[in-house]
Amino acid sequence: MTKYLFLFYILAFSNVAHKAYAQSDQKVKWQYKAIKKGDKLYQIQMTATIDQGWHLYSQQQSADAIALPTTFTFVKNPLIQAKGKTSEQGKLYDEIEPATRSRSRYYTNKVVFVQEVILKKNIKTAFKGEVEFMVCDDKQCLPPGNVKFSVSLQ
Repeated sequence: MTKYLFLFYILAFSNVAHKAYAQSDQKVKWQYKAIKKGDKLYQIQMTATIDQGWHLYSQQQSADAIALPTTFTFVKNPLIQAKGKTSEQGKLYDEIEPATRSRSRYYTNKVVFVQEVILKKNIKTAFKGEVEFMVCDDKQCLPPGNVKFSVSLQ
């Protein structure tokens, strides 16, 4: 009986945790596109549209911040070289926020993350990666969300 009770708790918790993680993904809609800037130079735009009342954290946080910064992890591709760091375009807030009671840097409504890449050869390939992010409103923060992406380069 104890085994079944333990199994029930594990299954119940995993279902609740899965739903909690999925909530972050519901508060932010991601779109990805590649813009050709030169012969082999592309600008990858990763646009986050954030639900009203919620905010998404910057990649750079203050030393006292509790919030999880937005992080991009790119899949290594021998045909692509990243040029510089991922930049951010949007209205950045830098203030003490009620939910975490710490100084945080975040965006509301919309932010565009930009990464320039160089193709090593003129060949069709894809720029792939994953974004990890956390969203909060004035009262709560949701568990981090992870979204994989792939952008075609030609």
